[in-house]
Amino acid sequence: MNPGKLPTPYNQRKCTGMSKRILIVDDSSIMRKMIRKTLSDRGHQIVGEAKDGQEAIELYKQLQPDVVTMDITMRGMDGFTAAKQILTYDQNAQIIFLSNLNDEIYSEDAVQLGAVGYVNKSKSTMIIDMVES
Repeated sequence: MNPGKLPTPYNQRKCTGMSKRILIVDDSSIMRKMIRKTLSDRGHQIVGEAKDGQEAIELYKQLQPDVVTMDITMRGMDGFTAAKQILTYDQNAQIIFLSNLNDEIYSEDAVQLGAVGYVNKSKSTMIIDMVES
């Protein structure tokens, strides 16, 4: 650390690794905006946004993102159903679930499904660690 200089806050540091292409899936436009800002501020490219599971599947096939952030509860097709279909299409898909639901129950379900992980929306900056690992 340089004397007299404060360290850069975690959420303002630029990604030192390779930039990832990300698809954001959430029925809340406010949440999509927050995730977009968090990840693009780190140098990642947001290639698309979906508001439900069906749209997520279509955009995944079209855009072939490196990572998908996926809400669990959405109108129409939920995130778990969409993730199963995406993982059937591409078993190497990198899906990170974001939700306000019970961490213990849903994080285990997410991992069993084949997702990279689960982050509670109240701790959404933790998604940076999962995206960049």
